[in-house]
Amino acid sequence: MATLRDIKKRIGAVKNIEQITRAMKMVAAAKLRKAQERMMAARPYARHLRSVMASVAARVPSDLHPLLRPNPPGKGIACLVVSADRGLCGSFNAQIFRRTRRFIEEHESDAPIRFYLVGRKALGYFKVHPVETFGSMQDFFRTLEFANGAQVATNLVDDYLRNLPSALYVIYNEFKSAVAQKLVVEKLLPFSPADLPPAHRSDYIYEPDDPEEIMTNLIKQHMEVQIFTIFLESYSAEQAARMQAMENAADNAVDLRADLTLLYNRARQAGITKELAEIVGGAEALK
Repeated sequence: MATLRDIKKRIGAVKNIEQITRAMKMVAAAKLRKAQERMMAARPYARHLRSVMASVAARVPSDLHPLLRPNPPGKGIACLVVSADRGLCGSFNAQIFRRTRRFIEEHESDAPIRFYLVGRKALGYFKVHPVETFGSMQDFFRTLEFANGAQVATNLVDDYLRNLPSALYVIYNEFKSAVAQKLVVEKLLPFSPADLPPAHRSDYIYEPDDPEEIMTNLIKQHMEVQIFTIFLESYSAEQAARMQAMENAADNAVDLRADLTLLYNRARQAGITKELAEIVGGAEALK
């Protein structure tokens, strides 16, 4: 049975944990505000660029550019997996890995799957559960810049043009609110044009007169913006998940401290009752 001293030490340890988790919640909340501002600023541009890209792609032949036309089946599938560099964020990373395992089960019968891993946690997980990879990045979320998204987009596009997989997918957590994140599985390539009615399918006049070069530049810029936006969404969702996890941990520490305090008081009361009984018994023996 635990002694009073042991229980008191546990109460002190739980109190320290409560203070640490509350501090971590405040840090995550501050990071979330900054990340959310960047994400909300990037969303309209990314959405409008996607709309422009889809409109342009709908007006050109699908065989004009290799990133528009579907590749023959059997060449495999590429997938970008975006995790966090750190833990202590609830089920943020775990649900990414569970969805990735399910993605493998859904597609492994069709063709081989190759992964591009982003985030230290993804690298650690798939080191224990090996999969075929063709690239990775980590330790850049703290100083997330547009160049990070551009570099990953370049790597993905180069691999797509070189190995010609049937599709390129991305798995990541999208920020919805401070208490909710949405797990997203989305196809990035080949790019799907907008479903325009025939009356709106007239082509553009290109200047310079090289539609393929213009499409190359547009798709490259589109991929860079979309990948960077995905990173911003994932980082915001990570901070929201960490803030929620630390709040739950602090609340659990409060409950545990209350239970330990009650246990301490009961043990102390039992000790006092025992001492009183011994005193009364000794006094009766002296009569």
